Amino acid sequence: MPGFLARIEFAVGAILLGVITILVFVAALMRFFGHPLIWSVDLAQLLFIWLCFLGAARAMRERAHLGVDYLARKLSHRNRLILETLLTALFIGFLMLLAVEGYKLTMLNRERQFGDSGLSYAYVTIAVPVGCAMLSLSMLGNLYQSWKHLKEKRYLVFSRTSTADTLEAAAQSEV
Repeated sequence: MPGFLARIEFAVGAILLGVITILVFVAALMRFFGHPLIWSVDLAQLLFIWLCFLGAARAMRERAHLGVDYLARKLSHRNRLILETLLTALFIGFLMLLAVEGYKLTMLNRERQFGDSGLSYAYVTIAVPVGCAMLSLSMLGNLYQSWKHLKEKRYLVFSRTSTADTLEAAAQSEV
């Protein structure tokens, strides 16, 4: 993702987190004084769902999700990339299934109200297909970058190559 869009994404995430924090703090403060603001908790939950998907897509693009790659590290860079390509296809298929079902759920929940806020519950459920699309685009971007720079052995789809892997790959290419 170009630097400008990444900065916008970061700013949106920071703003969402700030608003969530303020909403929860104000709700707790008002509850303490005997005047609870029920809608603020509902709105904080809605924003948190969107923040989770935004953060998941960013973490995917930065290859920062946790993973167990003990066996995959035993493979050569090319074979590992082939494995990660197959896994990407599997994950994107699953995400597209979730997106379709999430869209159906959104259409079913258009009239339903989200708690006491008066907002449509569709604003919550639409986060699933949008988030799945963002995650899929992040994976496709990583896949493109990985295959584009295959000879450099610098990139993988899901995991950052460690310094040791990079040094080992450089040493093998010199031999």
